[in-house]
Formats: sequence, C-alpha cells, structure tokens
Amino acid sequence: MRPYPTLVYLVRDMDVVTKVPAVNFHLWEPCNMRCRFCFATFQDVKRNILPKGHLGENDCLQIVDLLARASFEKINFAGGEPTLCPWLPDLIRLAKRHGLTTSIVTNGTRITQQWLNALNGSLDWIALSIDTVDPEKLRRLGRAVHNNPIAEEEYLRIISMIKHYQMRLKINTVVTSETWEEDFANFIRRAHPERWKIFQVLAVKGQNDKHVGNYTITNEQFAAYVERNRIVERDGIAVVSEANGLMTGSYIMVDPAGRFFDNVRGVHNYSRPIIEVGVDEALKDVSVDSERFLQRGGRYDW
Repeated sequence: MRPYPTLVYLVRDMDVVTKVPAVNFHLWEPCNMRCRFCFATFQDVKRNILPKGHLGENDCLQIVDLLARASFEKINFAGGEPTLCPWLPDLIRLAKRHGLTTSIVTNGTRITQQWLNALNGSLDWIALSIDTVDPEKLRRLGRAVHNNPIAEEEYLRIISMIKHYQMRLKINTVVTSETWEEDFANFIRRAHPERWKIFQVLAVKGQNDKHVGNYTITNEQFAAYVERNRIVERDGIAVVSEANGLMTGSYIMVDPAGRFFDNVRGVHNYSRPIIEVGVDEALKDVSVDSERFLQRGGRYDW
C-alpha cells in the first residue's frame, strides 16, 4: 500500500478550478477555543512569518478578489475562529458581489442576531462545529471558552437564529476517542441541518501532534460511529463522512498568510504567496486529488 495518496498536481492548463471549484480561506489563526485535536492551528505560520496570526484587511480583500477572479464558485471562510475577524463581513460581501456561494465554519460563540442580520443576503451557509453536547467531554476536548462549553439548548438557539435568516445550515462533527461510541442522532434530528459532515480526527505534524495521540481512533471505530448515526438520513439530512484517506489532499486551502497549502504528506506544505505570484502560479506549488474531492462529496447543490 502506498504511504500517501496519489498526487494530482494542480496547474492552470488542467482547468483546476473546474475540477475543484471550492476554496477554503483560513484567514484567521486566533481562536477563542483550544480544541486539542485541531488540525489547523497554524502555530508554524504565526511563529515564523505572521506574528499576529493574520494578514491585514486590505490583503484579505485582495486575496478574496483574486480567488473570485480565478472563477472559484464557492468560498468557505475558516480559522481559527473566523468570526473574531472584524472585517469578515466585508470579505463575505465582496465574495457575494463576485457571485460566489459564501460559507463560514464557526464554533458558534459569536453568532448573534445582529451579526446575522448584517449578513442577510450575503452569507449562504453556516457550518457549526459541534462534536458532542456532553459538557464534560467538551471540556476534555478543549472545545470550550475558558473551560465553559456551549450547552445543548444554546446550540439549538443559535441554530434557530440561523434558520430564521434562511441561511443554509451544516454541522461539522470531528469524531475522536471521546465521542466515537456516542449516539448523536437525537441531537442532529433536533438541529436538522441540511448537511452533516462527519470527520475522522486527523493528525497533522506541526499542527496538533502534541495532543492528538490521545484522541485518534481507528478506521473501524470511525465507520461504526458513521453507521450508528446514519439513521438521520431518514429525516432528509445528508450525511457526508470523511475518513482520513478522503480528507487528505482533497481540498484547495489558503492559510492565514495568503498561501495555498496541502496536507498530503501529513504536514502542511505552503505555496508562494497568492498576492505576489497570482492564483495560477501559486496553485502549481500544491497538490490536490480531484477524484478524492468528488469521492468525499465536495461537489453538491450549494
């Protein structure tokens, strides 16, 4: 068996944006939670080239503009915690003016009615990161602010606000040693997202290797969790599972310093800065398997 996935090098003459038309912009390294399994901590970026953990507003706007002009169809803003970024609403509005489908991944702590109202008509999707609603497990995982996790009813209140503004809801769940035996279907039914993405916790050297060994699970444990909870499909909820083999090398991603990056060898590999060399040239520096993008359900009705 090969140790790494087959690499498909992305160059412009392969029409990469048609093959993988969605891009994840991890624009913000800071986070108000300390998830011990997080595979996007970007401490290497902060330590080596970006002390604040993010670019300035003008650079971020320029990157979004360049990505949009490269004909991506969908942009997902992630972090860190992207809602900590004061100019995130401006980035979302710019992307929407370009005609992109807009999305964020958030822990939900800063989602308010005022914030949602300001982005009404500009933000299409909100993905809430919810791994469990067991408060003790959340504390052990580090998915808490100052050791205070979000309560189940508070998650449901946030979800109700999102649906009030008719933004499309996705829930992202990372399955770890703390949660793989859980039956999470009852909560997912109550939340009733349009999509439920279930991830196997992923080890990435330089990102989470200090603690992730305490939280990894086997492929069989992950499969058992997915099979146990797939019952929510009967309620019209799309279940999309991503084991490590599908997650690795199947995303086009931009780091807080404005560079494409991949994780095909278990460590982040970064491109030249997009602002300096442009989207086409920077894409030549990273690798993505477009078949895995399709296999993991990356193309859907967004």
